[in-house]
Amino acid sequence: MNSDYQNFIPAKAIPFLQFLIEEHNFTLRIVNKRATKHGDFRQLPDGRFQITVNNNLNKYQFLLTLVHEIAHHVTHQKFGRVQPHGQEWKAVFQHIMLPFLNPEIYPKEILPYLANYLKNPKASTDADVNLSLALKGNVAETGKSFIFEIPFGSFFVYKNIIYERGNKRRTRFECLNMSNKKVYLFNQNVEIEVYDK
Repeated sequence: MNSDYQNFIPAKAIPFLQFLIEEHNFTLRIVNKRATKHGDFRQLPDGRFQITVNNNLNKYQFLLTLVHEIAHHVTHQKFGRVQPHGQEWKAVFQHIMLPFLNPEIYPKEILPYLANYLKNPKASTDADVNLSLALKGNVAETGKSFIFEIPFGSFFVYKNIIYERGNKRRTRFECLNMSNKKVYLFNQNVEIEVYDK
């Protein structure tokens, strides 16, 4: 097990994580950013287990993603094949995440959102808008903006498609796809590029 991961997480989290890593047998690979996921867990053809985590995540996102994937591994060891984000995984994830719910590990700006998310964790932290924004420090990637930051009627690019930002519903924005003229709903934590005509 390489210790490169220690550079990617808060220092106070290292002892807890070291314990989890020694307790459960898997290979950890830190990989380049993937558009569709922050991390994953899988069994390799030779029977070994592997967890991958994207290298572009900040230390708070990285730690949460790594524990999320370790929870998949532990769930697999304890219960075999079950729903990927079902009750078994949720219980394991909540249990192994508890030591990390600590102001010496996660800043007080993130802790309440993280605690709330862990009451009923979803498949992706990005599904929890408040937690997602808190983990990013309310700062979008360089060259991008959050959809809520651009004015009504603005054009933006998301996955190489131009949209026009419309009204905000309760929690999401209606956006018109300029190619097929259909309206799509975007969470407010979606990062987009402003389109300059």
